[in-house]
Amino acid sequence: MEHVRGHVLICAGTGCVSSGSKKVYAALCEQLARKGLEQEIKVIETGCHGFCEMGPLMIVYPEGVFYVRVQEEDVHDIVEEHLYKGRIVERLLYKEPVSMEKIPNYSDIGFYKKQMRMVLANCGHIDPENIDEYIAVGGYEALAKALHEFTPELVVEEVKKSGLRGRGGGGFPTGMKWGFTRGAAGDKKYVVCNADEGDPGAFMDRSVLEGDPHRVIEGMAICGYAIGADEGYIYVRAEYPLAIKRLKIAIQQAEDIGLLGENLFGTHFNFRIKIKEGAGAFVCGEETALLASIEGRRGMPRPRPPFPAVSGLWGKPTNINNVETFANVPQIISKGAKWYAAIGTERSKGTKVFALTGKINHTGLAEVPMGISMREIIYDIGGGIPNGKRFKAVQIGGPSGGCLPEALLDLPVDYDSLIEVGAMMGSGGLVVMDETTCMVDVAKFFLNFTQSESCGKCTPCREGTKRMLEILTRITDGTGRQGDIELLQDMAKNIKATALCGLGQTAPNPVLSTIKYFRDEYVAHIHDKKCPAGACSKLAVISILDTCKGCSLCKKVCPVGAISGEVKAKHSIDAQKCIKCGACLAKCPFKSIINQ
Repeated sequence: MEHVRGHVLICAGTGCVSSGSKKVYAALCEQLARKGLEQEIKVIETGCHGFCEMGPLMIVYPEGVFYVRVQEEDVHDIVEEHLYKGRIVERLLYKEPVSMEKIPNYSDIGFYKKQMRMVLANCGHIDPENIDEYIAVGGYEALAKALHEFTPELVVEEVKKSGLRGRGGGGFPTGMKWGFTRGAAGDKKYVVCNADEGDPGAFMDRSVLEGDPHRVIEGMAICGYAIGADEGYIYVRAEYPLAIKRLKIAIQQAEDIGLLGENLFGTHFNFRIKIKEGAGAFVCGEETALLASIEGRRGMPRPRPPFPAVSGLWGKPTNINNVETFANVPQIISKGAKWYAAIGTERSKGTKVFALTGKINHTGLAEVPMGISMREIIYDIGGGIPNGKRFKAVQIGGPSGGCLPEALLDLPVDYDSLIEVGAMMGSGGLVVMDETTCMVDVAKFFLNFTQSESCGKCTPCREGTKRMLEILTRITDGTGRQGDIELLQDMAKNIKATALCGLGQTAPNPVLSTIKYFRDEYVAHIHDKKCPAGACSKLAVISILDTCKGCSLCKKVCPVGAISGEVKAKHSIDAQKCIKCGACLAKCPFKSIINQ
């Protein structure tokens, strides 16, 4: 039996792979072989560890030393100094941005301190392509417990008692949805996992599938037992090749040892899972459009009722939950509904995974208990705003969510509190914006996304969002008119009231929330023909300050010859010629050119 004295975990999630972790893995294996350490040190590729800003990530056990931004050329020092001589390579440790203190253990880093990693507990710590590692940390025990200690009705009741709400955006009580499907008449039922994660900046479901696919499979199997289904589908977009690869491996491994298939755990329960690759249409995140796509039809929503719980896939009762929802189920069965319900708030139980993106120091994945404040997420976990800029807003809930201002930073993050202020939990995308962000332009960006992704089936969404986008474009171009704000509000309310599906009904949310909290920016664009953030190029007025040293660098990079002036003398810009490209702003070494 080989003697292993240490393990090296290398993050192989999509983010770290794109930053070079595969090269780090190959170099490490090669260096260990050269040193004759390949039998003593086991190298494992894991899923996403969450701290994406600092990737590629590496953890060396048994010490638990956490290395960040590891590159291929760093491997020699790690092997020579740490793995061979037992000395930590301090230059690769994480440094706190203020104190510059080097922190060797990831659990002491601010990014992780306030997290409660339940869904993400295994991500970054086990090999997602090895079922034995999932079983070693308690995997599939919940399924065995459900089959031997619970009736299907009791499983549904346990999920109800836990207070788990759907993590896909709507927040509908999961146990209630399971109960509807369980009670529906039909000899054939289906379980469907919605992994069609299409929100800009969102990558929560992808990371769970890449880092811990068996947890989702186990949750689906428990659901199948509870509702009386023997077949499940995972609908995952084709843009997630690594997630699909690991799902296929996980399903095959589970089938090989009898954890999927016939007579699971010696019972009469049968359950199998298939993968359906979607083409990446945002509208297929809506459950009826998703079902149509699985059936081979164009992904377009249909009116409800009947709801999928009564008539879903091929007209059969179908339960649909997203990846994160299913990933919560095994621990609810293992540890009990009472344990789970003790986490979070009265009406929002458990944890929520957020994808932190935008103008924030620590981009990545964070799993936090419901009820934590937005300020804690952005500053304590996310590390605040980079480059000394001032926080301006946070977009939560993706294209269907809303933009919240600084005054609401202490708002508790739960389903009801967010809805009260004009936002929503959504699937968990969280985009942070600083003072350089134009909120009118943000509204235009999200509306442009939802308008282009509209399936076109219903007139309010197809035509209404297009007209709203035209108005927003006019405003950011400097040709906004009196009454545009009121017109946007009226159209938004009509679309919300009449669109066919949830995606159309929530499409105007970013516009309504930015008007509610940043109306002054709309007024400045329309009446003063100015963009307060200086982000809308057609409203920009670029000028050169008296601090200009006359270096002529701006003059050299101007593509239209709009800048004039002698060397060592203050230069000037011809506003008629200037195309507001920003090349001079970027080039000026003295910050003497401003965009007003």
